[in-house]
Amino acid sequence: MNVEIPDGFIMDAKGRLVPEDMVKDHERLEDQTVRKILGYAEELNAQIARFRGHTFDDVATFMDLLSEKYGVTRGGKKGNVTLITFDGCMKVSVQVQDSLTFGPELQVAKELFDACISAWSEGADAKIRTLVDHAFQVDKEGRINREALFGLRRLEIDDDGWRQAIAALNDSIRIQGSREYVRFYKRDHPREPWTPVTIDLASARAPAELAGAS
Repeated sequence: MNVEIPDGFIMDAKGRLVPEDMVKDHERLEDQTVRKILGYAEELNAQIARFRGHTFDDVATFMDLLSEKYGVTRGGKKGNVTLITFDGCMKVSVQVQDSLTFGPELQVAKELFDACISAWSEGADAKIRTLVDHAFQVDKEGRINREALFGLRRLEIDDDGWRQAIAALNDSIRIQGSREYVRFYKRDHPREPWTPVTIDLASARAPAELAGAS
């Protein structure tokens, strides 16, 4: 709220102006503490946003130069890429993750899968029935088990009905959008495991803490 607050007053949560001398000391200290922390947080957030933008730009520039070297014209959405230093001790990984949903064809696919298994009757593998049932189960949020559905597509079954069911499953997939992620890793020696360099308050640790943990 862009409200001019007179000297000697502070605004409460209901938008009322309260004289500062009526605000308890611990409440005033809490207010100051939160404002100080948020000031640093907003500054850090802006730095991370700029860093993220520069990182994607740098990776895209490198890939454009690499494509130019081999005479390839790049266009459209950038894909997954990992860049590693010459000594093999640092890497930057950019990943593109699609946000998927499923259309009404999914219900048709389920009916086709069920029809296949019924047609196979006693010759049907019970494991396949379990896989199909598991794939079409919904969780507490009403979401379909996406990984299990994609697992059905990897099954090689020589049956026209099954192939028709897979075709319906494929047609049901809708890509709503995609999101890019960038991750950073380092290690002291090429034969050592990678250690993530986190930019996350929950898991970030100072270099000294990482050294102490190892």
